[in-house]
Amino acid sequence: MALYLDSAIMQEAEEAAQTGWIYGITTNPILLGRSQFTPDETLRKLSALPVQEVYYQVKSSDLTKMRSEINLAQDILGEKLVVKIPPTALGFRFAAEISAGFKTCITAIYSPAQALVAKETGSQYIAVYVNRATRLLGDGIEMTRSIAEVLAGSQTQVLAASLKSTQEAVAAFKAGANHLSLPLNILKALIADPLSAQAVEEFDQSGAHL
Repeated sequence: MALYLDSAIMQEAEEAAQTGWIYGITTNPILLGRSQFTPDETLRKLSALPVQEVYYQVKSSDLTKMRSEINLAQDILGEKLVVKIPPTALGFRFAAEISAGFKTCITAIYSPAQALVAKETGSQYIAVYVNRATRLLGDGIEMTRSIAEVLAGSQTQVLAASLKSTQEAVAAFKAGANHLSLPLNILKALIADPLSAQAVEEFDQSGAHL
């Protein structure tokens, strides 16, 4: 199980990386557009952080440009690169083409049927948008569970994203998600609990005279 930051804002990425328990950073064109730097500059800065993986989503709509795009991303990110690929017919084809040489993640998966095809492409990850699925379909946690069931025993792992609370994050993990990608505020909230804070305060008070 790994935790990822879902952001391309450098201040957030630096803060998350400094925790020591964030495995990687996930981005997409929308998130990169919110960065104060160009996409290439942002990727270079993310690559320098002490994380294991940085997800970059291809934007091109033909195979030749997609190949060029990921080669440029690899030049910047090296072994940290995970290629995010949209779940189009061309996207599935591209994933099958490159999965032997790149870590790939087919993103925005909403059905077990799509997950089965993603598995056959050899993709290491699929990304499911849990809260968005709840808003659009009614139950993103059940969707996650159904997808995790069809991938059980395979090499394709479920990355749950679009998580708006710690409760939703835990529910997604219990439903079978292998990894979680979260905004910084939810990552911070994972370790916060009023009873823990109360215990720490009591420890501090009792230990003050030692």
